[in-house]
Amino acid sequence: MSAQPNDSETVGRLLPLARAAIASHLGITHAAGENAPSLRERGASFVTLNLHDKLRGCAGSLQAHSTLREDVQANAIAAAFKDPRFKPLTVDEYQHIQIEVSLLSPLRALHCTDEAAALAQLQPQVHGVIFQYGHHRSTYLPHMWASFADPAMFLATLRQKAGLPSNFWDPAVEIHTYTVTQLSESPRA
Repeated sequence: MSAQPNDSETVGRLLPLARAAIASHLGITHAAGENAPSLRERGASFVTLNLHDKLRGCAGSLQAHSTLREDVQANAIAAAFKDPRFKPLTVDEYQHIQIEVSLLSPLRALHCTDEAAALAQLQPQVHGVIFQYGHHRSTYLPHMWASFADPAMFLATLRQKAGLPSNFWDPAVEIHTYTVTQLSESPRA
């Protein structure tokens, strides 16, 4: 069972936990704070790094497979050092990154026979969406809705991200939604 803790004790520890994991990997000391009991529950998260208001790395888990503490730490390290779009984070960059942690709710499967049925069930700005067909899979976190003119374009680019044509549909398509509790550090100079 995955959890999406909303208590301030847990939520308040996630950003320092992510920053401390990255710092440790760089050989820098950064206190993460005490361990809240709810961090030992299973949870799924995404960690996003921004540098000067631009994406610098992102990694996440769509389903809870470890404790929330382990998940946030692993995703912070993956976002900083294993995102194939970027070189590994440097000590100098560490001082300037802004960290975001998105805590995911359990997934909810949509029952849809075609694109119109899927679009009717999606809630822009609320739902994170997973599009899956066979081994093709992609996701957008809820804040990505702001980048698209309409829900049809959101779904079209999600299919392209999965490596499929933008207008692809098949009865075997699976769509899951989730919500997030998003936390963000203040921008750093």
